[in-house]
Amino acid sequence: MALKDCLQEVIRGIRKGKLIAIYDGDEREGEADLVFHASFATPKKIEILRRAAGGLICLAVDREIAERFSLPFFSDLVSDSGNALKVILCKKTAYGDKPAFSIPINHNEVYTGITDNDRSLTIKKFSELVESGEGKQDFCNNFYTPGHVFLLIGRGIEHRRGHTELSLELARRAGMSGTMVLCEMLGKGKALSKQKVKEYCKKNRINFIEGREIYGRQ
Repeated sequence: MALKDCLQEVIRGIRKGKLIAIYDGDEREGEADLVFHASFATPKKIEILRRAAGGLICLAVDREIAERFSLPFFSDLVSDSGNALKVILCKKTAYGDKPAFSIPINHNEVYTGITDNDRSLTIKKFSELVESGEGKQDFCNNFYTPGHVFLLIGRGIEHRRGHTELSLELARRAGMSGTMVLCEMLGKGKALSKQKVKEYCKKNRINFIEGREIYGRQ
């Protein structure tokens, strides 16, 4: 399939709530994430990420949403703290990027926050809040931290080409809000190889796309 056709098929899949596998590139993490748009969050999808991917389930948001809800980068929180946390240096990753992590959240209606039902609820409610147009106060009234859904803030694909930015770029091109759920695909002791990811995708009819196919066509 031609790169353009592959990208368009992936975008159509995002609009329909399908799972997509994104491989960032051999020159970066060399990892694949399973992703889908947050508005389609269900307990079943969270279970698939937990069992089939196995990494950290996160909710990526774009900078506009982060600013609307006054969400900070976690590294900034640590750097600005006046306590012992300040001595923990927030370094760049091994591949040179600043981390995308913000705060971990739960919705007020969850019980423990970690179950498939609870994480799905937190993600779905966050997506609904984004779509409602409400702001910081409504976010603060309905969510709390620490929680079990880790927020990631995208820096824009022109500044960073991680899974956070790649997935949010797909949402943008699909004409959807900047909220994407993602989870690393892990193997035994390390990330699942690109070949194994492709085999999984073929078996389960999941579209696979590489980062260069996304940022190479801005």
